[in-house]
Amino acid sequence: MTEIDAKTDALVPAWLTLPDIADELEVEVTRVRQLVKEGQLIAVRRGEGRILQVPAAFIGEGKIVRGLVGTLTLLRDDGFTDEEMLEWLFTPDDSLPGTPAQALRENRGTEVKRRAQALAV
Repeated sequence: MTEIDAKTDALVPAWLTLPDIADELEVEVTRVRQLVKEGQLIAVRRGEGRILQVPAAFIGEGKIVRGLVGTLTLLRDDGFTDEEMLEWLFTPDDSLPGTPAQALRENRGTEVKRRAQALAV
C-alpha cells in the first residue's frame, strides 16, 4: 500500500474505497485486503484521511478486470513499484490507442501484456 504523488493521482480518473470494491465483488472487505496483499489489486492511500483506494478501472461487471492480475505480475517482475505501475497503466499509449487500463477494460489484455513484456527487454 503506497502513497502516490499528485501527478500519478491525477492520471487515474476515478477511485473506489475497499468497502466499495467489496460491494462490487460481493465479498467481505477482508477479502479485498487479501487481494491487495496478494498483488491482484493496487491500493494507495489518498485524500485527507489517507484512505486506501483502488482505481475504479480495475473493477468491472462484478469482478477484477480480465488480464489485470497477469499484467500487474509482469510489471512487478520487471521491477515496477506500485506507483510506476499505476503511471504506466493510466498513461495514454498511441499504439493501443488509449491507456493500458482502458485496453484491459475493453478485453484487449493480450496487447497490454505484450507491451508490458516489451518493457523488460
